[in-house]
Amino acid sequence: MNRSVRTLTVTVAAAAAAGCAALAANPAVRQEVRRAGRFARPLRRSVALPPVPPCLPPGRVINLPDRGEVFVRDSGGTPADPAVLLLHGWTASADLNFFPVYARLAESYRVIALDLRGHGRGMRSTEQFSLEDCADDAAALLGQLGAEHVIVVGYSMGGPVGLLLARRHPGRVAALVMQATALDWHRTARERIVWHLLSVLELGLRLGTGAGFVERVLREAIEEHPELDACRPWLAAEFRRGLATELADAGHALSRYDAQSWAGQLGLPAAMLITARDRLVRPSRQRELAEALHAHVIEIDADHDLPLTKGAEYARLTRLAVDTAAAAAGLKTA
Repeated sequence: MNRSVRTLTVTVAAAAAAGCAALAANPAVRQEVRRAGRFARPLRRSVALPPVPPCLPPGRVINLPDRGEVFVRDSGGTPADPAVLLLHGWTASADLNFFPVYARLAESYRVIALDLRGHGRGMRSTEQFSLEDCADDAAALLGQLGAEHVIVVGYSMGGPVGLLLARRHPGRVAALVMQATALDWHRTARERIVWHLLSVLELGLRLGTGAGFVERVLREAIEEHPELDACRPWLAAEFRRGLATELADAGHALSRYDAQSWAGQLGLPAAMLITARDRLVRPSRQRELAEALHAHVIEIDADHDLPLTKGAEYARLTRLAVDTAAAAAGLKTA
């Protein structure tokens, strides 16, 4: 190694060390390092228990002509009860995303929730996943169930599906409740890279290259919220229901989604629940969507995993947001 190369090597090493030191001085970085260390701890072997679910609304499979079969939760209710359609986030199922809110909403609303394509027990398709198909599935389901003028609650990926439902099927949606979601998912290089890498990671995890990942995620949640331990086997089983290739395709579809040019033209009453510490969908991007929709804003100091880590508060704020949107739409609630 000649002198110039040695000098360059030392310079690069010094710069790297300085960069690491600067990062280490950042409290947020130190917190993430500690969190990563906790996450990587070895798992303890535990006794296998049956995946007993929490209390859930009745579920059934419904055939949508010329589309396929969908799995649906439907709380029922009286004809006077306004209907709420719950649209879950990427990699989740309706139950995994909304099990904390079902009972709270069913006190005054007919609650309908479906597993979207490739997710949970959702429709399996030979075609490439698209958010538009998910929106059309939801419209067909509402027609089958006789549910008109619904309040749509869309969490994360469910937000784009809900907005597309309102755009593609005018009259089906009376009001919008958006949660932890955005107008688009690809405006910056960082977002494009994140969603591409997440899609690859998700495919690997579902195919088994990330053994133990689910258990580690649940361990982190349960350590902070011990009450979740009772349904740990069910949560783990529910997470694994998704179809690997379609989940990866869904991540790519999100990376291409863009409602900047048309979301503000929907003209529907709206409320927005913003997760103010969200590391996946930046709070600033969530606020942009709220502004475009002229939405009533509710904020919570939580990350993107809000339904899992703060279930009771998530249920309370979701009910508040739905009540607010329902009142603005002129829908009668109990």
